Order: sequence, then structure tokens, then C-alpha cells
Amino acid sequence: MRGVNRVMLIGNLGKDPDVQYLEGNIAVAKFPLATTETYKDRAGKLISQTEWHTVVLWRGLAELAQKYLHKGSLIYVEGRLRTRSWDDREGNKKFATEIVGDNLIMLDKRNDGSGGYHPAPGVTDGAEPFPGGDIPPIADEPAEGLPF
Repeated sequence: MRGVNRVMLIGNLGKDPDVQYLEGNIAVAKFPLATTETYKDRAGKLISQTEWHTVVLWRGLAELAQKYLHKGSLIYVEGRLRTRSWDDREGNKKFATEIVGDNLIMLDKRNDGSGGYHPAPGVTDGAEPFPGGDIPPIADEPAEGLPF
């Protein structure tokens, strides 16, 4: 039996997408995404818990993110978990688990004067992110604090 590696998230961008171009002019975007769950504790007090995810988009989705997404944007992203490892400058092994997105829907309200909710169109990119499946390290940067 085959396994299933599927992630679906709705959340807000923690900062503007960082877009880089690899050999062959392949665009890759990376940004933090915050998802928040709210629940009541035993005393009835409302508790919010925020989880941070690193999202990576390739090719057309990366270019779309660069053009339309910004810190605070509300999005739906669908993809798969990918863990990668590399050695830092001191030779220490580092690991990162990221969501490699292959479907993105912008959920921000349009500012068209109609007053209603109109989700922006979604985009799907079914291409394999990198030939051979190897994902090179994008940046060796620590996670940042609360962005908004």
C-alpha cells in the first residue's frame, strides 16, 4: 500500500515571500505561514494557539506569490511535507521540514467596491519542483518571531 503525504492549510503570511532564481531561471518562493486554532479551556476561557509553517512554492506559483502575496495575506495552500538537511558553516547538521505547495488559493477579500466576499482565483502547478526530486537549501536562516 502507498502512503499519503498531503497537507492543507489556511493561514496568514508572516512576511513577504522571499523569491530566488536557481539555474535555468527556476523561481522558488519561501515564506512563513501562521495557522491559528482557538478553543475553550475547562474554565471556559478562549485560548488561541498559533503554529508556524514554512511554505515553499516553485516556478509559476513562486512568481504568483511574488506578484500578489504580502505579509498578512490570507491563503489556502495545499501540498506535501518535505524534510531536507544540510551542513551549516560550522559543519553542524541542520534539518528543515517545509510544505512544498502545489495548489494555492488567495482568500483575501477583493477591494472592488461590491462589499461582498470574493475569493481570488486559485492556481495549480503540477510540475515536479526540481529535477530528480533533490531540493537544494534555499537559505540558512533562523525562524523569526511574531510578524504581525
